[in-house]
Amino acid sequence: MEKLKPNDKRATTAITLIWIILGLEIVMLISGYFQHELLMTIQNGGEVSEEATSANDDREMLIAVVYLIVNIISVVTFIQWFRRAYYNLHLKVKTLSHTEGWAAGAWFVPVICLFRPYQIMQELYKKTQKYLSKKGVAIHTNFSTAYLGVWWALWIIANLIGHIAFRLSMSAATIDEFVSSSRISMVGNVVGIPLALLAIKVIQDYSKVEPLLSQIKEEAPNIAEDNAATTEGDEIV
Repeated sequence: MEKLKPNDKRATTAITLIWIILGLEIVMLISGYFQHELLMTIQNGGEVSEEATSANDDREMLIAVVYLIVNIISVVTFIQWFRRAYYNLHLKVKTLSHTEGWAAGAWFVPVICLFRPYQIMQELYKKTQKYLSKKGVAIHTNFSTAYLGVWWALWIIANLIGHIAFRLSMSAATIDEFVSSSRISMVGNVVGIPLALLAIKVIQDYSKVEPLLSQIKEEAPNIAEDNAATTEGDEIV
């Protein structure tokens, strides 16, 4: 039987990138607050120097570019870990609902991306737990799907807020619209903090249990005995 592929390094890489994302969410929240204060000063008729405005725009642009790059890398590393985990489970459980390719592809298909990755993650947890229990392997850690729904809800909310904030920032023409865009962006950063923490927990919890799968040796059919039985049958005939 094919051996399970190592997934611990992928898990570590994915978690590291999410920690960086978490730090950037906090930085963006602080930077967004300063920008909001600057916009409120302008909205209330106060004076803001051109240097201050330029510095704010440069800071926001730099942070946005860094966040975009890190976020893309983070998404890639998370999906790599996710697909490998589902692939390994396929080697042990033959009744999974989807092919391991869906663990990666489902994130990029419109509409399906809203529910299929969550379904696969739920299955990853439940089928692993069921398989280990059937084999008599005890899980000495808190391994539950109870928080997966919260993680996924925050993922959808964060992406929705991000989409709205981006559209508003691109179409903003008045100070009021810029203020609204700034506030929505900060809300997105606030949501992004618990989202990152839960994503880290999702990976960490499964990574503690996944190695148990490799400890179970599946019994291979005894080819020698089968051949002997066949030969004996032929002689009797």
